[in-house]
Amino acid sequence: MGEKVGFIGLGIMGSGMAHNLLKAGFDLAVWNRTASKMEPLVEAGAKAAQSPAELADRCDITVICVSDTPDVEAVLLGEQGVIQGIGSGDLVVDCSTISPIRTQALASTLAEKGAHMLDAPVSGGSEGAAQGTLSIMVGGDEEQVSRAMPVLEAMGKSITHVGGNGAGQMVKLVNQILVVNGMLALGEAFLFAQAGGLDLEKTLQAVEGGAAGSWALSYRGPQIIERDWRPGFMIDLQQKDLRLVLEAADEFGVPVLGCSTSFHLYRTLQSRGMGGEGNHALIKALEFLSDIRVGSEG
Repeated sequence: MGEKVGFIGLGIMGSGMAHNLLKAGFDLAVWNRTASKMEPLVEAGAKAAQSPAELADRCDITVICVSDTPDVEAVLLGEQGVIQGIGSGDLVVDCSTISPIRTQALASTLAEKGAHMLDAPVSGGSEGAAQGTLSIMVGGDEEQVSRAMPVLEAMGKSITHVGGNGAGQMVKLVNQILVVNGMLALGEAFLFAQAGGLDLEKTLQAVEGGAAGSWALSYRGPQIIERDWRPGFMIDLQQKDLRLVLEAADEFGVPVLGCSTSFHLYRTLQSRGMGGEGNHALIKALEFLSDIRVGSEG
């Protein structure tokens, strides 16, 4: 593992991903806007950088996992940004979920410096980040994907090269359409079961092994029953992704009825201060509409 790796963005997803890079034996540098979040990584053996520019200067491969398009642009292009320290031949792997169009522009800007970029958004929640079992959809040059594969394999289980720059972000939006419609389906199904007087745990056990089974049902269904709203993926971030979906769908002329409905239901939860809860809390918006409460007190 000759190449030195840097990691920027140590939130719910990034911290687990960075820890897995350390476990895999990489020489790792880290940077986070809130410096205290670097401390557990430093204790585990990572080296703290003072800025994204310093991190990029030290490293051959820089991995980014931050919240939104402006955050990626700030980390890459801002004062003391990655672009100030990156060298010719270096590689940026962006695991954030951001605009596909802006991704292509960022890749072009880095190419002017002789550097490479892959968009490699991830799916699998905080559990997948911690366990190293994320699904990673990668856009960019095939040679750079091969180069990055040891890094990606330390963080994920299913890694798919889906096309050129921006294609990874597009596939992630496909993923988010499926995820958010799954959350809407969970909410409707559990509310229906509650209203019908069913035992929710037995109902879950009965359906999760059949055609209705899914990752969301198996991981988030029990949380709904227990009214455990801790986020694997926060509503605020789900809304950011949904905006990207709705913008692209508008451009393509594609109807995305479920996504639009979920976006407005999530907005009602945000207005009640629930944006930091998990995306499975969408069911609460249906509870407010129906005056039916699902599950135990938890």
